[in-house]
Amino acid sequence: MSLVSGLQKWVRERFDIDPLIQFAAHKKVPAWRGSFWYYFGGVSLFLFIVQVATGILLLMYYQPGEKTAYESVRFIVTKVKFGWLMRSIHSWAANLFILSVFVHMFSVYFTKAFRRPRELTWFSGFLLLGLALGFGFSGYLLPWNTLAYFATKVGTTIVAVLPGIGGPVMELLRAGKDVSTATLTRFYGLHVAILPAVFTLLLGLHLMLIQTQGMHEPESWEALPEGKRRYMPFFPNFILRDLLLWLIVLNILAILAVWFPWELGKKADPFAAAPGGIKPEWYFLFMYQGLKYFPAKLLGFDGEVVGIVLFGLAGLLWFLVPLWDARTAKGARNRINTYVGILVVLAVIVLTALGVR
Repeated sequence: MSLVSGLQKWVRERFDIDPLIQFAAHKKVPAWRGSFWYYFGGVSLFLFIVQVATGILLLMYYQPGEKTAYESVRFIVTKVKFGWLMRSIHSWAANLFILSVFVHMFSVYFTKAFRRPRELTWFSGFLLLGLALGFGFSGYLLPWNTLAYFATKVGTTIVAVLPGIGGPVMELLRAGKDVSTATLTRFYGLHVAILPAVFTLLLGLHLMLIQTQGMHEPESWEALPEGKRRYMPFFPNFILRDLLLWLIVLNILAILAVWFPWELGKKADPFAAAPGGIKPEWYFLFMYQGLKYFPAKLLGFDGEVVGIVLFGLAGLLWFLVPLWDARTAKGARNRINTYVGILVVLAVIVLTALGVR
């Protein structure tokens, strides 16, 4: 105890940590049957930390370039001690990270945690999901293997169908007319510098909003008196539960990385024919599959263009959920919004399942 007391005294002489201690001691988390969903925000944060840690280790050996990217990744997985494990953890953590963010977003939607005064929390969280998808798309090309090369080519070509801005946006992404070493360099810069910087700033804002506004209380509590509402201390009760779930996720991640290591595949050959069955990663699969159901021509417009525009409008409406739900009284149920959310979840699951087949 003398060592702990001495450490506390040393810290207090240099930093005023009493406000932080008091904040942690008085902060409480609503304890109800839906409080389990609170933990997915923490799980998403943990997986992002894993991504950063393993990404830094991979960065020490990775060399971007058409002649060096694939060889450097192969060197990592075959020569560097535990390099294959770090790459596999990085790849699996990326997928689990996006899955966790999706679950967190839908749980926030169905518990109506986006309502006033938490609109900015929803907006920043939605933007974080968009950046997470950007991480996945930009990082997919970096190994410079066949699947990544042609999947990136297909993904950037879809953007080109947008009228007016499609061509310039595609050339901006590719750093030219076609997917080349310039595209690889651009995606590398996005993946390791620009996206992490923007994501970290936005994540800081998101966490600050959560801490200042507190955890969302269920709508049903509006009718309950203060004495009937159950809470748990944020520290240590909630924190320890959060850490336990982090440990479980870490074990799941380790099992996936060891028993199902991420394959490298063959080196990309820009002059070879595209292999059959090229598909995007699972988190883009519902959009990819949905575009297949649009006819070649729809109301005089190209069906693919109409599909992309509709997906874009749907995303914008989802982003603006706090605004078109604003008229709903606090504590009141909005069954239409709930049904819309259920339809969105079912559509994403069904289209993803059909796309995997």
